[in-house]
Amino acid sequence: MNVIALKKTALISALVLGTSAPLVASANAPVVSSNITEAEVLAAQQAWGKALVQISRDFEAGGLNKARETANAVLDAAYGYNMGPVLFKPTLTVAPQTFRTTKEGALAYFVGGDKNYPNDSGFALKGWRAVDVKNTGIHLHGNTAISMGNVSITDKAGKVTTVDKTWGYVKDSTGNLRIVLHHSSLPYSPK
Repeated sequence: MNVIALKKTALISALVLGTSAPLVASANAPVVSSNITEAEVLAAQQAWGKALVQISRDFEAGGLNKARETANAVLDAAYGYNMGPVLFKPTLTVAPQTFRTTKEGALAYFVGGDKNYPNDSGFALKGWRAVDVKNTGIHLHGNTAISMGNVSITDKAGKVTTVDKTWGYVKDSTGNLRIVLHHSSLPYSPK
């Protein structure tokens, strides 16, 4: 196994197993060992919701290029793509592109317009106006955290869409939380 693969494995193991030892995900983005707090997780979730709304508003005010610029900045600021692959499973994706481990795949999901992801219409372009996160639980362990619960997103017509959401976080070398796991799905509804 090469060094990059070992570092990626260590990062994923830390999230899943709760290892609190300091990790280095890549030479450019070391992970620090300071503990993540619940307040930091809640702030990261609130920032994610505000960013989703901002992408929608930027699309309405400035078109696809402005929305893409904002989404790209959000991915750089909130997600850990600079640390390695992100385990990203968005709500409305179809096989064979269900999982998005690259920034390009995430950007395509949020704003569409990428010929490599022809089924993506731009989830963040749907006129979102508010995001409410209701956590079922938050697991904190050293420099990692995992949260699970429901996220309700309201569009400009007042329609609310609720999804089941799991996020995994790692604190980076600058002390910022980075999303390294993002799983979203519609709640099960029997026919």
